[in-house]
Amino acid sequence: MRAQRRDSSALNVHSTLYFEVLPRHLYVHVPFCARRCVYCDFSIAVRRTVPVDEYVGGIERELELRHFAAEPLELDTLYFGGGTPSRLGADGVARLIDAIRARVVLAPDAEVTLEANPEDVTPGATAAWRAAGVNRLSLGAQSFDDRILRWMHRTHDSVAIERAVDAARASAIDNLSLDLIFALPEELERAWDTDLSRALALSPQHISLYGLTIEPHTPLGRAHHRGQFAESPDDRYEREFLQAHEVLTAAGFEHYEVSNYGVPGRASWHNRSYWSGAAYAGLGPSAHGYDGCTRRWNRSAYTDWLAAVNADADPVEGQELLTAENRAAEDVYLGLRTANGLVMQQGDLAHVTPWIEAGWAAIANRERLVLTASGWLRLDAIAADLTVVRSRY
Repeated sequence: MRAQRRDSSALNVHSTLYFEVLPRHLYVHVPFCARRCVYCDFSIAVRRTVPVDEYVGGIERELELRHFAAEPLELDTLYFGGGTPSRLGADGVARLIDAIRARVVLAPDAEVTLEANPEDVTPGATAAWRAAGVNRLSLGAQSFDDRILRWMHRTHDSVAIERAVDAARASAIDNLSLDLIFALPEELERAWDTDLSRALALSPQHISLYGLTIEPHTPLGRAHHRGQFAESPDDRYEREFLQAHEVLTAAGFEHYEVSNYGVPGRASWHNRSYWSGAAYAGLGPSAHGYDGCTRRWNRSAYTDWLAAVNADADPVEGQELLTAENRAAEDVYLGLRTANGLVMQQGDLAHVTPWIEAGWAAIANRERLVLTASGWLRLDAIAADLTVVRSRY
């Protein structure tokens, strides 16, 4: 959940004030992309040549501003997201990890994830990444249809996805995740069943599914405004989501969170930390952090973030101190979005019984409300409704 009120003033404070509980999870935002995808509204910086020295130096300065050297973090997970972290190249990713390792402690079995576009994944790059500590690769496949990939404005083709998987496994990165986007405009005539079968043929350990959302300030949003593309209707969105659920669970994947599937034992530790309400730190432009009481976010634009850290100013743009009401709402939402479900309170049963009868939810172990795949399609409405009801207890 996002803040209801944002304080836009910079916060010139250090880690001793930042964290009520020191986080064991770190997210690092790498904003660089070769070009903007048609649907993207993330914080990115399109660069023909990636300024690796400049960026890594900025991350080092942000780490110093947080005083992590005096109060080192001990991390269970380290996640490089973007943007396109793989655009840093073989040496750039290794240098970034070295800079972070100089100021934090990684647990021996820490999960270190790198998001990558398939065209960046070469045998030389994966060997360097693995040597630096990367043990999980998240590939932005999105589709195996070259026509669809061109429409998305992606820079890879379907063959590049297969080459990337081979390169990663050859370098002993054996925890692979694939991203796929569903509910594309009907005009494209995308074969969703084919994409699912081709993804499974690569035997990934994890698959993330994202329903296409048309945001107004994206190339797709502008095309939609001109009437070139219609948003996928709700019934088609539901049909493709449930089709994927059936295919992937039949193949042995566990649907452990609304958008995520993993073979047993391969759920994302890092993402699970968000859904459990654990404390986490964020570095880089637009990165968020949370200490159990306060959520903070950095300046979004790369140039603004860089200017702040180069001036020895904290790049935090705003913060939200969670109220009791915020916490209650987040507890419900985060609990319902995972397969672990939400611990029920006295008074819940009468209200949730219609959802159970509709096939949207079930009771697990006599105490937890767990949404079904059909229920997850209604997550926002169900969570909001239950939050209101609980506020009356």
